[in-house]
Amino acid sequence: MKVLYFHQHFVTPHGAGAIRSYAMARRLIERGHQVTMVCGSIGGGNTGLSGPYENGLRRGWVDGIDVIELDLAYSNHDGLAKRSLTFLKFALRSVWLALREPYDLVFATTTPLTAGIPGIAARWLRGKPFVFEVRDLWPELPRAMGVIRNPVVLGAMSVLEWTSYRSAQGLVGLSPGIVEGISHRGVRRERIALVPNGCDLDLFAQDAAPWRPDGIAPSDLMVVFAGTHGVANGLDAALDAAAELKRRGRNDIKLLLIGNGKLKPALQARATREGLDNVVFHDPVNKARLVGLMAATDVGLQALANVPAFYFGTSPNKFFDYIAAGLPVLNNYPGWLAEMIRDYRCGFAVPPDDPVAFADALEQAASDRAALQAMGRRGRALAEQEFDRAVLANRWVDTLEQAWQAHDSRGRKGRAS
Repeated sequence: MKVLYFHQHFVTPHGAGAIRSYAMARRLIERGHQVTMVCGSIGGGNTGLSGPYENGLRRGWVDGIDVIELDLAYSNHDGLAKRSLTFLKFALRSVWLALREPYDLVFATTTPLTAGIPGIAARWLRGKPFVFEVRDLWPELPRAMGVIRNPVVLGAMSVLEWTSYRSAQGLVGLSPGIVEGISHRGVRRERIALVPNGCDLDLFAQDAAPWRPDGIAPSDLMVVFAGTHGVANGLDAALDAAAELKRRGRNDIKLLLIGNGKLKPALQARATREGLDNVVFHDPVNKARLVGLMAATDVGLQALANVPAFYFGTSPNKFFDYIAAGLPVLNNYPGWLAEMIRDYRCGFAVPPDDPVAFADALEQAASDRAALQAMGRRGRALAEQEFDRAVLANRWVDTLEQAWQAHDSRGRKGRAS
């Protein structure tokens, strides 16, 4: 089977960002399939290609993956209008590839929602099977966050969501809430596979030199958030907790916010303005550097804005990296991850918008390092039992193979009749 794989934000382990698509493509290849990955360029990312663009794209082989990188730069610092235009350009150029490239099946993953457009074209214009992966529910999420309020835009997004679901031979949801959200749009449950983000167990089990950035002493409790600094992440909650810790005189607890995003300058300005020297900002790092950082970290921070749509409708990569690294997790919003943290006793689940509870949890962590290490071991056990990337990747490949085989079987029946 030859798979044409659309992921606008594809990165390899050499760049900063989530590597789910890289890992899934590699598993397809290991199971005897071929993959052409179509992507754009993302700030801090690394597609594995470095040559010049010709006619708006560059193409080459990266670890057995045929990568087509479109000359469409994307950054979390871009405004909504610019990002939306980039999404549309990527979708339209992807349609052109879907109509020209040789392949047996199209796979497309959000975000953005426009990722489904080339799959729709492949299904209806070329009769190819299409599998659609949903990482966030749209337009529910932007509506709940208040990012998009225009009813015409929200209506268009709802139509695109419905059309993507109905065009797909199979669907993949990354969390229980996402699977339920797809089902509520009238898609039969048996067509939807739950394949959450996974843990790269081998990566985080390897020896790596531990490191901490300047400003964080070896004796400090180091709490790390590794991810985008955007509206959805609600990192003002971390600064609120830092301010509470400062009031308590706990200068031995440091929060390290590592990554980039639209709100990073505002967060830095606030930390400076309020004298929050217990918050340290750092540029993104690739997976190899992240392994060393996690080896020196005491607590992983999983933070999101207090939006009910997030509670069961997200599957954050950073959570799975934390437990793969054997770190206890501090989570500041309700939902399936908070429930898992409580059930497996692998961290702290604090209420949203409660800096006192947030600071209390960090003080508890600092006061009992032995209990903290036990939480981390239980988190690693959870990673091994439930979220092994190798197991989940095989489940994901099975979903694609079943869609292809079902389509091929119908085609044979049609020809026979």
